[in-house]
Amino acid sequence: MTLDSVSTDLPTIVPAGDQAINVEFGAEIDDLVNDQVYALADALSEKPPEWMQELVPTYRSLLIRYDALRHDFDTVAAELRGRIVANEGVPDSADPKRARVVYELPTTYGGEYGPDLEAVADHNQVSAAEVIRIHSGTAYRVYMIGFSPGFPYLGGMDSQIACPRLSTPRTRVPAGSVGIAESQTGVYPTASPGGWRIIGRTPIRLFDHTKSPPSVLQPGHFVRFVPVESKEFAEIEREVESGEFQIKSAELVG
Repeated sequence: MTLDSVSTDLPTIVPAGDQAINVEFGAEIDDLVNDQVYALADALSEKPPEWMQELVPTYRSLLIRYDALRHDFDTVAAELRGRIVANEGVPDSADPKRARVVYELPTTYGGEYGPDLEAVADHNQVSAAEVIRIHSGTAYRVYMIGFSPGFPYLGGMDSQIACPRLSTPRTRVPAGSVGIAESQTGVYPTASPGGWRIIGRTPIRLFDHTKSPPSVLQPGHFVRFVPVESKEFAEIEREVESGEFQIKSAELVG
């Protein structure tokens, strides 16, 4: 898949401050738009222009920081347009190993692990068991990593369990907490403040700065939450601590 095979329209290129440029591929959360973002990011990473300093991919756009002391916006924008039109360095197809891999995250829902599960259920007028069934019944695409190191923004959550953020964020959300914010779901890889509704927790470590790459999940991966009881959570947690646990992954079918 090349950039222009996804859309006949060229992306919009606009300044982002005086040291960055934003390439916008669409206005909505969409798999094909997200593919375009990472196709360009991959191409620029493989053949980086001399002016490029940093890439920040998002759901629908790619922010590129450049050396503004040596290059101006018009020059950078012109080169980007040329590369996009020519598909220079852009993969002919999405990376199947990255884009079709689903990782299973064992998750204990409710109780001390998911203090907001009942609130999410009440907000949507369903049972807590139904929230768990719906939440764990989907393979979620990782659209981007952000907010904190390793935090995966996951798309594809059923609107039946959507819920607003907390009016007052918590000062500390435990690592591994699985949350819901509006129509998104995600996992806190490290302990941090946060305002998402916490419905469960996984014992899997999603971020380790001593490893390369430090994030287990990458954009284009998929995640499936697998409900486990607290006893199994504790067993997996011990295996994670000892380095014995291996996260399950498989090719996504369908």
